[in-house]
Amino acid sequence: MKQRDDQRDAPIVVAGLSKTYQVPEREGGFGAAVRSFVRRRYRDVHAVQEVSFTIGAGEVVGFLGPNGAGKTTTLKMLAGLLHPTGGSARVLGYTPWERNNDYLRTMTLVMGQRNRLSWDIPAADSFLLNQAIYRISDEDYRRTLGELDELLELSPIMRKPVRNLSLGERMKCELAAGLLHRPQVLFLDEPTIGLDITAQVRIRNFLQEYNRRTGATILLTSHYMADVTALCERIVMIHHGQLKYDGSIADLSRRIAPFKLVGLALHDGAAPDLSRYGTLLPNDDGDGKQRLQVPAADVAAVTTRLLSELPVLDLTIEDPPIEDVIERAFHE
Repeated sequence: MKQRDDQRDAPIVVAGLSKTYQVPEREGGFGAAVRSFVRRRYRDVHAVQEVSFTIGAGEVVGFLGPNGAGKTTTLKMLAGLLHPTGGSARVLGYTPWERNNDYLRTMTLVMGQRNRLSWDIPAADSFLLNQAIYRISDEDYRRTLGELDELLELSPIMRKPVRNLSLGERMKCELAAGLLHRPQVLFLDEPTIGLDITAQVRIRNFLQEYNRRTGATILLTSHYMADVTALCERIVMIHHGQLKYDGSIADLSRRIAPFKLVGLALHDGAAPDLSRYGTLLPNDDGDGKQRLQVPAADVAAVTTRLLSELPVLDLTIEDPPIEDVIERAFHE
């Protein structure tokens, strides 16, 4: 989806958003514990520092950063669970931490490490509870649940007690519970964490199709780069609470890693000196290919030389892994 140029129409506008926690700290030991009753020491932790970005209608944006970067804190402020220390945010025209009822009906926050479903009853009962909380009519509830069932295949699992569901099944029900009121903005915090590859793919496919059908705006955090590359054209990166990058994955890759990886398999086990064609890399894939790092601008010329000068059996050209690009960006 294309980002809107007019920020006034954007569903999510964040300007200088900051959050500082005062964290108590003391030395170990009984004496230090007793002294802390009389005089407690605090340390300021700047979880989010003047972060600004705008997300247009229908965009799916990856919100990336290492552990402790401030991603979840930012999502909680945008969902209205935390008050900021400074700055402002508008989501669908509302100030999130005012917790206006109309606002709460238009957004959802789904956290892969938090359980919103009642543990000992079937997910179907939690769905009915959400219907009552959000005052969803019976007609709208049946229609929305039917659409979610079509996309997530809920029928076989929604009548089981939640404690008996696998992690992947529970995550599907968590998503469904968060979407029954048809929110216009989705804040998703690690929705595929801990899932096996098959379950991850199903969740990604669901989010793609849900975005296509409803035009919902999605802000997604994930440590699985496959989630990001499959769902997002744009990423927002923060590190130590500060904005590090805001733009497309392709632009970041061109700026941080302006090279290609050329994989080469030769006839009859030939082993010429390849260093004259590029930087020879160790082969960690175990596929028998030798790999060269070649500047992007030189790839055409280098591959032409390789094909004309060497007994090439197979040749591949790949972008650097997105994980490596992100890692380089954080340490830039």
